[in-house]
Amino acid sequence: MEQIVQILGALAILAAFVLVQWHVIDPGSLRYLVPNLVGSTALAIDAYFGAQWGFVLLEGVWAIVSAAAVAREVLRGRSHAQN
Repeated sequence: MEQIVQILGALAILAAFVLVQWHVIDPGSLRYLVPNLVGSTALAIDAYFGAQWGFVLLEGVWAIVSAAAVAREVLRGRSHAQN
């Protein structure tokens, strides 16, 4: 089961990355940020339970930065909707 979580988490991050590189989606869009948040969170949790501390650090920071960016975009969307 843990291999499935790792593969799905990695695929979410990689798919978003590839789509940005191919100029299909914008790196500041929720279509990019949400897969990064979901994938990195899944990988950070899996790494935590596997006591893989380097990956916990890497994916944990990735998840925190992604979460902040998602929050920023959601709040930006709300402020535009209210104007």
